[in-house]
Amino acid sequence: MNITVIGSGNMGSAFVKQLTQAGHDVFITSRNSAKAQELAQAYGATAVTADVADQADLQVLATSFNDAIPALTSLGDISGKTVIDITNPLTADYMGLTIGHNTSAAEQIAAALPGVKVVKAFNTLFAQVLSEGADFGNGQTASVFVAADDATSKQTVQTLAEGLGFNVVDAGPLKNARYLEPLAGLNIYFGYGAGLGTNIAPAWLHKA
Repeated sequence: MNITVIGSGNMGSAFVKQLTQAGHDVFITSRNSAKAQELAQAYGATAVTADVADQADLQVLATSFNDAIPALTSLGDISGKTVIDITNPLTADYMGLTIGHNTSAAEQIAAALPGVKVVKAFNTLFAQVLSEGADFGNGQTASVFVAADDATSKQTVQTLAEGLGFNVVDAGPLKNARYLEPLAGLNIYFGYGAGLGTNIAPAWLHKA
């Protein structure tokens, strides 16, 4: 699959690593062009400018929430494209959310770009977990929660996550990002506020 990763920070870098290792053709666009080139060389991806990034089958939005809509609009017309939204609307200290209850980052992105098929996924994972892979050892596998309104796009992202080795949980429609984003906030608190570190991830258990 041809996939564009938008952003070259910790999450963007982790996505580039995992996607190229899984055999996908990966393109990177970033406001930090030097970092994009560095990532491309390290993992066998291709650094591109925003004006051609929209040609990929799938877009991974690996920016902050504040940068998300400008980053997507810089790609030009991406109507009909599937965008994986991994953002969380975090406060400056990462210990709270700036929006919630009756909306979500994912819903606001979808409202700003009505022709785009937004899928909320991967937002509950630390970059370190994504970079190192889904296997936590002792039979434990990290989970990716997937929420979307478009069934075909949701299935595409579920298949992608499964191909990367993650356990996939169907989290329902996109409005359930209102639950997934606070879950990510709780995970961040556990990691940093409670001192558990970044090698943690939320999971959903099923009794046999």
